[in-house]
Amino acid sequence: MAVLTLVLLLAGLVLGALTAGAAPDKQAIVGSALGLEGKLGAAIAKAPAGAGAGQIDSSAPRGFLGIPGAPQVNPILAFLWAVWVGWIFSTVGAFGGIMAGVGHMTIFGLGDYAKSFKKTAPELNKVLTDCIRMANQWLVGLSSAISSLNYLRSKRLAWPLGLALGAGSLFGAVVIPIMTGGKISFSQYQGWFGVAVFVVGGFLLYETTPKGQAGKKAAKAAAQAFEKSVKEGGESAQGIAVKKWGLTRIEFSFFGVEFGFNPFWAFIGGVLIAAISSFLGVGGGFLYVPYLTSIVGLPMFVVAGTSALAVLLSMVTSIASYLNFAGAAVDWALIGVELVGIFIGSMVGPRTQKYIPDIWLKRLFVVLALYVGLGYFSKGFFGQSWVPM
Repeated sequence: MAVLTLVLLLAGLVLGALTAGAAPDKQAIVGSALGLEGKLGAAIAKAPAGAGAGQIDSSAPRGFLGIPGAPQVNPILAFLWAVWVGWIFSTVGAFGGIMAGVGHMTIFGLGDYAKSFKKTAPELNKVLTDCIRMANQWLVGLSSAISSLNYLRSKRLAWPLGLALGAGSLFGAVVIPIMTGGKISFSQYQGWFGVAVFVVGGFLLYETTPKGQAGKKAAKAAAQAFEKSVKEGGESAQGIAVKKWGLTRIEFSFFGVEFGFNPFWAFIGGVLIAAISSFLGVGGGFLYVPYLTSIVGLPMFVVAGTSALAVLLSMVTSIASYLNFAGAAVDWALIGVELVGIFIGSMVGPRTQKYIPDIWLKRLFVVLALYVGLGYFSKGFFGQSWVPM
């Protein structure tokens, strides 16, 4: 009897061990939206609970978007970085969204935070990616509005061209958030972000060479005339003047030099540029600038304002699409501080741009494009940045 009892006891222990080993290792989930609404709250409720990376600790202090344990952005740092974003965008007509992305993803640590959920909570990873993409666009939207008004007043905005590009951008800005919202992981976004910027930077680098400059005689002549006028204090006297209207050709002059474009092809260009920039969560200025300098042949003094007008139309549309179709959330406390910095930087940019030579404006664009592009390309696809970022 004792032997039988011992055998049954051992069998029970073995069976218990096998059952425990076969049971699935279920990790506790948050199970609550923690007071956060929409897709963000739903994704948090499905995320694993805990204090480790890729987990939500409901008892931790709330940070970005009100998420417990998320990075808490220093408002002074956010303000100063936004001033830089506003200045660079309003000066070269590009890199507002890209610099905003550098701030949000790298400087503030939101990129690594979003990536930490790639395996543990893929849905939250994608929702955070959409939120970061849209946060970039809030900054660019205000900067483009202020820049457009400032350049229009100083007669350095080719507004017919900006409107044609902007009209085309409305289509791309609506379609991409609907198609990609909630479907793009942060690593994919970061890698392609870098590829696009790096390629454009290389293209603009070519344009700063003697061979690239040889085919831009009109732009060079207009830039030299403007720079001379600035030194003499009469830079606004010979600004943009529309000379000809037509369905296939619109012409305007800047400091006695005539330029023209086909509004249909400008519209198509706006569609393509807005589609790419909306996917990347940036303003698109880094694509409008090479389009305006290489295809239309404008000097940089006109490019910045024209690019800003086109970006403005696409940003308003894209932000609305992210809010209504992708369900992206807004951290109003952070965005509010940043918008104040954007206002200041965007007011200063157009007033200082005229004192920077045209060729150096392009070189500034190139340096930023190559550095940022290489950094995000390597970090997105290889997991480690090849340059300090």
